[in-house]
Amino acid sequence: MSNAISWFEIPSTNFERAVKFYNELLDVELQPMEMEFKMAFFPYKDGGVGGCVTHGNGNTPSQEGTFAYLNGGDDLSIPLARVEKAGGKILMPKTSIGENGFMAIFLDTEGNRVAFHSMQ
Repeated sequence: MSNAISWFEIPSTNFERAVKFYNELLDVELQPMEMEFKMAFFPYKDGGVGGCVTHGNGNTPSQEGTFAYLNGGDDLSIPLARVEKAGGKILMPKTSIGENGFMAIFLDTEGNRVAFHSMQ
């Protein structure tokens, strides 16, 4: 097993708003797909960990329980600066975790507690 995580899903109550938030936050274009429910995929490379924003599959946004750490890039200060502009709220600013880099926690537009991680 090369990664403990192979997939993650971030639930939404308003799919379009959530996709717009993550597009702005990460400066990417999530790729939407509709099956039995709505999904919009975060970019990832083959063999990497992937994930999506979902709607209509019974998952409910939450500030409690398991939460995902998104890649903050070379310096998580850059995407973290976009959190409030995109409609989210910073819960914990960029914080050193010693030799493991930095982390920050935010609340997305749907009420999910999500984190960033970077080495700088």
